[in-house]
Amino acid sequence: MEIIRKETKQRMSRTVIHNGTVYFCGQVAKDTSKGIEDQTRTTLEKIDELLAGIDLDRSRILSTTIYIKDMKDFKAMNEIWDRWIPEGYAPARACVQASMAREEILVEMSVIAALN
Repeated sequence: MEIIRKETKQRMSRTVIHNGTVYFCGQVAKDTSKGIEDQTRTTLEKIDELLAGIDLDRSRILSTTIYIKDMKDFKAMNEIWDRWIPEGYAPARACVQASMAREEILVEMSVIAALN
């Protein structure tokens, strides 16, 4: 089976497609100077853009791993997430507290979606 890699750099590819499954690298906020609500919202906007780039929508998401800097932000992040995910299409999901690559990043999301 062919493996398609998009926007590949030395360290990672932004998107990898294999065997009917799409893997997106971790996405962070467009502006990391903002709070958890804005960072969550713009991270989800980036995921929407990635999905649209291969003619998919949120209903095709199979799994999401959410890395959150501080669990004190869990409730606020979930309020944004719950409004974003279509009813009846909640993916498998994990959320873990994690150290981030940059101090100002409060949330990062990695998504796996079904192509077909």
